[in-house]
Amino acid sequence: MKEQFIEEFNNRYSYKGDKIVLGKGIFEGEVIPEVEISVPLKMLNRHGLIAGATGTGKTKSLQILAEQLSIKGIPTLLMDIKGDLSGLAEPGDSNSSKIHERYEKLKMQYSAKSFPVELLSISDEKGVRLRATITEFGPILLSKILNLNDTQTSILSIIFKYCDDKKLPLIDLDDLRKVLQFVTENEQGKSELVQNYGSIASSSLSTILRNIVALEQQGASRFFGEPSFDTQDLLQKRNNLGVINIIRLADIQSYPQFFSTFMLSLLSEIYQTFPEVGDLDKPKLIIFIDEAHLIFNEASKVLLNQIETIIKLIRSKGIGIYFCTQVPGDIPEGVLSQLGLKIQHALRGFTAKDKKEINKEVENYPTSIYYNTSELIQQLGIGEAFITSLDEKGIPTPLADTFMISPSSRMDILSSSEIDTLVNNSDLVKKYAQDINKESAYEILSGRMNSNYTNMTKNKETVSETKNAEKHSPSLFETIMNSPFVRDISRTFIREGSKAFFGTLGIKNKRNAKK
Repeated sequence: MKEQFIEEFNNRYSYKGDKIVLGKGIFEGEVIPEVEISVPLKMLNRHGLIAGATGTGKTKSLQILAEQLSIKGIPTLLMDIKGDLSGLAEPGDSNSSKIHERYEKLKMQYSAKSFPVELLSISDEKGVRLRATITEFGPILLSKILNLNDTQTSILSIIFKYCDDKKLPLIDLDDLRKVLQFVTENEQGKSELVQNYGSIASSSLSTILRNIVALEQQGASRFFGEPSFDTQDLLQKRNNLGVINIIRLADIQSYPQFFSTFMLSLLSEIYQTFPEVGDLDKPKLIIFIDEAHLIFNEASKVLLNQIETIIKLIRSKGIGIYFCTQVPGDIPEGVLSQLGLKIQHALRGFTAKDKKEINKEVENYPTSIYYNTSELIQQLGIGEAFITSLDEKGIPTPLADTFMISPSSRMDILSSSEIDTLVNNSDLVKKYAQDINKESAYEILSGRMNSNYTNMTKNKETVSETKNAEKHSPSLFETIMNSPFVRDISRTFIREGSKAFFGTLGIKNKRNAKK
């Protein structure tokens, strides 16, 4: 049986083209050095999965894959949510007794090695600043990150259309907030929106505006803006080694919605900007998404369809996507069915429900005459995994209980001083460090609203001055009454009138009385 195992696996894991080695096969608990478990380079754009319970070695498998790809000149992009992948920039511990013990079983030579690394960030972590404009993000993804309902999402789409028609660039959150204020509070804005796009409830616009303010409080203002990150910068090589790009995400674990939406935006951007290349001898870029369930949790049907479409079509761009999560069930079936390479670490069956889930997950893997898969999957040791891939003809390889190789780089994080050195020596950090604040919707509408306010103020002042002038200028009656001619007539009338009046009372003028 052992000879049959060796012969079959050597035949099925033997390729004409280049490959990456992941470890050696295990038969009945014994590492078989003659059985090399590897993956053909040309099939790595068929995507993959790294799954397993916490502490079983998923992160180290991810690290091994990134190293092997770098050696083959293939750049990678890694999501580092737990903060333990930066060690790829420094060589591993060549004096480790555990590593040497492992390599004795593998009958291989361990070589400590560092790799070219770029640290990237969408938050306050040190590294290359990843940014995108509001327009690039689009209304659908932005609605997801703002937790908008379907009605509010459609309204946001109208706002985007309004800005496009009115040539109002949406660069950052200030722009979007100013547009919402303009169409909510300004009479001109209200009128333009109603006349061209129909009536929109002000309460919905206010809700969107409040959610934008809440998003700003989470630090999202740092992400939206310019210069936008050029995805071509992910394809760097140094000394024939593919650069390992690590997005540091340890400080945004409290905002999974932001992370998941960012990832969808990045995938969409890569899909839209990378050219079609067909099947290459090796992929142009491999993307590893850690804690992949964060992307799919609470995703709308529209977003799930978008992800499935990207997964199906992006491989023709020379891109491979690998999801890291605890159980395969975290990945929607439509996506899971597209994954070629599967590295399954141990699952823990502590309860009857857990065991039922394990049996369900085992169905995702090829059946094997050499292993009792449902039992062994719960007994896999650290650094041991079930592996199945696609051979060069696209046929799944036999499920292999694999004793994994160790990472050649440091299996720990970098110190603060090491991170500072890495960041300070990065040309990409310098390229994206400076903010660009060109004229956009905020400046345009602020100028328009200030101009309207100034005109309204001038008009009010003119009206007030006119009223005051009218108030203080003499009327026609006043002008006539104040003329000398009228005053003389008035005095004569009063004098003669008073004589007649007093005469009727029997009172005579003293002068006339003397006479």
